[in-house]
Amino acid sequence: MSGLDSRVLLAPDDGSLGPLLRMADDRLGPDAGYGRHAHADVDVVAVLVSGSLRHAWGRGAVLGPGDVAVLRAGRGLEHDEVAGAGGAHVVQTYLRAAAPGEEPAHDVLLRPTGWVDLGRSDARLWVGEAGADVPPGLRIVVRDDGVTVGTGDGEVTGPAMVCVWQVDVRRPAWAV
Repeated sequence: MSGLDSRVLLAPDDGSLGPLLRMADDRLGPDAGYGRHAHADVDVVAVLVSGSLRHAWGRGAVLGPGDVAVLRAGRGLEHDEVAGAGGAHVVQTYLRAAAPGEEPAHDVLLRPTGWVDLGRSDARLWVGEAGADVPPGLRIVVRDDGVTVGTGDGEVTGPAMVCVWQVDVRRPAWAV
């Protein structure tokens, strides 16, 4: 593969999932990037499934498999993300900004398991392996090369990487 292959997993444009705007399953070929682009008033949470990904903004953090990056675009920034020599597979979730208009920030959490502190009260993320202890919510299940998303409760059979989103589904003011 060369370049970028992006598949939208979910894009509720009606506010029905509260702060959640979009989920994408992105695969980048070796040394491929998204291209320099702008964000404002959005939080982007990236979970690296495989490969490596360099964030071309701020400290230039490099993510490895299992790492979670949280980009808070705040009042705005331009950046790129570029895959390493082996390419990258990343699941990205876009949320309405928790703090619109603030200074941009980028945090990288190295291979977290369990609940990930996103610093917001309206959305939380759980990351782990398939099993009986997977919490209920909007589940992204990554098996081999396939990614599925859907609500669920109960055991997830493995092997698989699982991300679970629990969001406050109250409709935002713009979605009346």
